[in-house]
Amino acid sequence: MQIGPREITTPYRPIPLEVPEGMKPNEFFNSTENLNDLEHNNGLLRNPEGLLLYRKALGHSNLFDCSIIYNTSRTILDPLGRPVRRTQVPEAVKNVWNRMNQIIFAYMLETFPDPDRHLVLAGEASLDATWPLSAPGVPSIRMIHNHFIVFDKRELAQAPLADPDNPNLTDGGQHSLFQAHMREVYRRFFDGLELKILRPCEAGACRIGLTGYPQGLPSWEVQGGAEALKEVRFWREYDMILMGFLDFYRTFFGQVSTRNSPMPKDVYFPHLVEERLLFDNDFLKTAKMVRDRCLHDARYAHAIRWQPAFKQLVYRNDRGQLIVTISQNSIGNAITELLGVVVRRVPDAEGYARAEPALLEHLFAVRRRLVEADCGEAMATPQWGTD
Repeated sequence: MQIGPREITTPYRPIPLEVPEGMKPNEFFNSTENLNDLEHNNGLLRNPEGLLLYRKALGHSNLFDCSIIYNTSRTILDPLGRPVRRTQVPEAVKNVWNRMNQIIFAYMLETFPDPDRHLVLAGEASLDATWPLSAPGVPSIRMIHNHFIVFDKRELAQAPLADPDNPNLTDGGQHSLFQAHMREVYRRFFDGLELKILRPCEAGACRIGLTGYPQGLPSWEVQGGAEALKEVRFWREYDMILMGFLDFYRTFFGQVSTRNSPMPKDVYFPHLVEERLLFDNDFLKTAKMVRDRCLHDARYAHAIRWQPAFKQLVYRNDRGQLIVTISQNSIGNAITELLGVVVRRVPDAEGYARAEPALLEHLFAVRRRLVEADCGEAMATPQWGTD
């Protein structure tokens, strides 16, 4: 069987919403107004912390697919003031959110136990720097949310190969700025983190055999597997990976922006930044290369995400191990594409209707577990009740 990224087709039921005149579709679908549809037609569970579990109307997979959004649309009207990554979420909210993540991931592993048959993943992304602010259709929703997805590997194997030059697939591999020019600096910096549950993967050990992805990303094995996700320590280390990434990203693009700029304010690991970045010739040489290009290439400079942009996820590899990885999201790729899965969504009400009953049964089962664990209250919609 040929190894390479796959492009699958996922049917969805067309959303019966009218886009206001003068708005781009993605502007509207990322707007606060559209949250009314998300909540009232697709909402499954909500809690006092503002976390909303919902069915993905435009999903990646119709086998299992749902999300949790930290819905601050009514409490923080300024989109630029909303939390867009885990480090900005209040601790009391994060505590509940982590428990919800653990419960849903455990359900996916229990229900789809065979790594040869199913690809299981969950993760989140930043929304603050994925698009240039002057680009048409810049999302205004700006609220952190994560994804829980299961793919059938037999369907992936039967799917056509994706175009390897698809820019969304090159984000974390050999084409990435970090990997192409600062690979060793990047890894040495992460090696300085004090991790006990997360252990760096050996080269190539974390890839999905069918797709050959992820490519070139720093990855860590979760020692203890699913049981480790029940430990507070795991989620602290999951956050440490993100905090290390944020320090690296902010420090690098600070040097790109201003030669010999001081250490960014409020870095999480100042000693690592000082010792492994600001005194590293390869790191500073690469910053100079990017800075020089920005001065002469307007298109290149416009495409840079000056603030940290990333995708972070935990997934099950072919050996059944749980893996954590993080990507420099310089392009705006979907979270599935880090693992070599390109999703082409097509409007097909009949096709979606065939998959919907089984999908909803899974989502209702997850919801019951969350309610039992006091993670929220079930929501009713015109399509389903609260049982």
